[in-house]
Amino acid sequence: MRKIDRRKFVCEGIAGVTAVSAGMLLPGFQGVGSETVDQVLLGETNMQVSRLALGCGTNSWARKSVFTRAGLSQFLKVARHAHERGVTFIDTADLYGTHSFVRNLFEEVPRENFQLMTKIWTENNDWNTVASVDQTLGRFEKELGTDYFDIVLLHCMTNGQWITEKEAFREQLSEAKLRKQVGKVGVSCHNIDALRVAATDPWTDIILARINPAQAKMDGTPEEIMDILKTAKNNGKGIIGMKIYGAGDLTKEELREKSLKFACQSKNIHAMTIGMEKTVYVDDTVERMMRLMKRNSG
Repeated sequence: MRKIDRRKFVCEGIAGVTAVSAGMLLPGFQGVGSETVDQVLLGETNMQVSRLALGCGTNSWARKSVFTRAGLSQFLKVARHAHERGVTFIDTADLYGTHSFVRNLFEEVPRENFQLMTKIWTENNDWNTVASVDQTLGRFEKELGTDYFDIVLLHCMTNGQWITEKEAFREQLSEAKLRKQVGKVGVSCHNIDALRVAATDPWTDIILARINPAQAKMDGTPEEIMDILKTAKNNGKGIIGMKIYGAGDLTKEELREKSLKFACQSKNIHAMTIGMEKTVYVDDTVERMMRLMKRNSG
């Protein structure tokens, strides 16, 4: 089984979200407004989420991330504000170290107000010991303070053999779906072959895919990835875009606008996850996103 290089992993922002850095405070910043994010269906899954998810794993590794370094109060401030702007979709993972932060959020805002996506790390390393899915979800229940997960993904699939390599995880997650502990299952993809397989795999409900117009921290050209996502969409998959801002490479004003426009105008992405570690980043993203969506429908 291929090992993940820690340095490369961190540098590529393996959070499964796009890193929004201090570069957002540049000319053209979209301030506070009245817009709220709309709700969308994830393909043919019958699951509805906010078009924008609050990514909890910017610059993450070994259960540490921007939010864990900033502290609980900062996370709650941002999460509450995002919820006020219509962001009801929470994107977290075991890797990010933010499960307990999300639990605290649920103590302030009822769990039923959110759609929750988390991810299982499937390899042994210095911070993780692989356990059965039942054991892992049992731990997640305590960490997150919930007995139900809307979406659970296998985190960071990096080759086209993940279907057979992760067969035990897949079978156990299917059982968790049957007992209604998990709503939908799927994968976050960090390899074009892994993405191709997911696009046609009957087991996969949800795909988390890296996409932006500059090919920053991506698994292929924008055209190649969009072609695969079109296949996935035609197969009824729910598709969530990540690395919209290229894990922090595309945060200048003109690049933010171009990248978010690319994602909003895409017919192959249902929702997207973005790491927004400050309330001003939430405001900028929401205002920009909804302006672009209205322009698309006008």
